[in-house]
Amino acid sequence: MTKELMKGNEAFAEAAVRAGVEGFFGYPITPASEFLEYMAKRMPELGRAFLQAESEVAAINMVYGAACAGKRTLTATSSPGISLMSEGLSYIAGTEVPAVVVNVMRGGPGLGNIAPSQSDYNQMVKGGGHGDYFPIVLAPATVQEAIDYITLAFDLAEKYRSLVYIIVDGNLGQMMEPAELPPMRKLLEEPPEWSVYGAKDREPHILTSIYIDPPDEEVTNIRLLKRWMEVEKNEIRYKEYDLEDAEIAIISFGVAGRVALSAVRTAREEGIKVGLLRPITVAPFPKEAIAELSKRVRRILVVEMNTGQMLEDVKQAVAGRAPIEFYGRIGGITPLPDEILEEIRRVNQNSGEMVDGMEKVEWLERLEARIERGE
Repeated sequence: MTKELMKGNEAFAEAAVRAGVEGFFGYPITPASEFLEYMAKRMPELGRAFLQAESEVAAINMVYGAACAGKRTLTATSSPGISLMSEGLSYIAGTEVPAVVVNVMRGGPGLGNIAPSQSDYNQMVKGGGHGDYFPIVLAPATVQEAIDYITLAFDLAEKYRSLVYIIVDGNLGQMMEPAELPPMRKLLEEPPEWSVYGAKDREPHILTSIYIDPPDEEVTNIRLLKRWMEVEKNEIRYKEYDLEDAEIAIISFGVAGRVALSAVRTAREEGIKVGLLRPITVAPFPKEAIAELSKRVRRILVVEMNTGQMLEDVKQAVAGRAPIEFYGRIGGITPLPDEILEEIRRVNQNSGEMVDGMEKVEWLERLEARIERGE
């Protein structure tokens, strides 16, 4: 395979085509619209289903229907679109059918802006809709990873009959990078055994998320929980950089993690023993890896493009074994490597104890001072 210079959203879309997606349903929303635009041309070329729905609500219910038919199906949207899809997402999870959703996150809350953000972390990782269910959430940091993880997303969705989210921020959707596309997969010749594909000469299959009798709903929730426990046991993914001798560990995901890695490399040149753990699956979260890391470093710095949503999961994993500090940019601002490098230097010089709960207070004071300086 040869590398091609590709825009993020278009690369994700072509990777989905090559992974065997048979139906794409969506509604335009910046900074994810190129995904839909690309599919509008590509899917009909291959004789596959494409439909621009009248709303995100309609789009996710079309995904739901195609998933029940056993077809590889997905949608791509951005933050407010996910909010509109929330009921349908819960229905898909409750019916136990596989589907993939790409969220190209933007600044909020409210209508917000079209700038890159990671402020949908809690919405994606903690569910995104009502009821007890557990989506798998992948967080690539490069165009190549996004290509690779779309194929992985479909495989995981079908293996566990689960919702799989791929979360990126607007940077990754809009940037161009050299990347390799996978070969075209053959479409499934036979529908999955559980799917709704016609009941001639057999008993009908019933797919539903409606369990009127509470004991039936409880049994369903137990089944979902047991399946999630299998996911937690088998599907945790993360990458480590320069952690062998690290005294300071940065934990960061997606593009924020990519920016942090640049700062780590510069800090290493200055003699600071710092490394990076970048979760690939933010759900299931690499709790055990972070717990082990916290036993051998003297300080942890969490870097995000939000107000510290993943920070809470890191604190739970660390369980007080190491002081934790935080740095984030919010509202659609991407941190620069020099900002994170400054934080690494500060953390390296800080030998005092951190008071639990003060990491955000102190971060906010530093951030406001930075903004007042015009940085």
